[in-house]
Amino acid sequence: MAAFNHKLYLVTDDAACLGRDLVTVVEAAVLGGVDLVQIREKYLPENAFLEKTLRLKEMLDKYNTPLIVNDNLQVASRAGAAGIHVGNNDIAPAEILQQWSACGILGYSLEYEEHLQSSHVKLADYVALSPVFSTPTKTDTVTEWGLDGITHIRSLTTKPIVAIGRVNAKNAGNIIRAGADCLAVVSAICSAPAPAKAAEEIRNEIEKA
Repeated sequence: MAAFNHKLYLVTDDAACLGRDLVTVVEAAVLGGVDLVQIREKYLPENAFLEKTLRLKEMLDKYNTPLIVNDNLQVASRAGAAGIHVGNNDIAPAEILQQWSACGILGYSLEYEEHLQSSHVKLADYVALSPVFSTPTKTDTVTEWGLDGITHIRSLTTKPIVAIGRVNAKNAGNIIRAGADCLAVVSAICSAPAPAKAAEEIRNEIEKA
């Protein structure tokens, strides 16, 4: 199990970058306070996904910022990523660890409270509650957790909790106070006119809370 002590987690979304170069937007976000990045490319062919991951990793390595790949074990292992994030319908954590011994960070999306007792969660370094508040960037989710849901899951597990879904500077403090350890952000940073400033504002709220 990896020690998970990250606070501000950027999940990439090309469309949310509004025509700007993804790597440039992510670099600005890192300078503003993002300390973990996940590349999410559900629809890119594998070679293009790998190429993009390597380009992003090359930039992030300059800042010692880990890169996690969403649900593609081949790309994660071939790119030498820091880890992988999966959900209930993806490759199982046990299989990932069997096939990729160098996996550093293994994240798992929690869709139902009862999955908290599953072997998948036991092997994960953190659980992601997705979404805290429903969001147009991710439509295949089941439970909208809300602040009460975070507090409830916090009472049931010692695993680090990552909250994602319409997270922004206005609600960041409340989400941390509800029990989340780390905030994952998509649009509030990727679509911001100044991604570095947006990241800094959210990070400041996390630190205050």
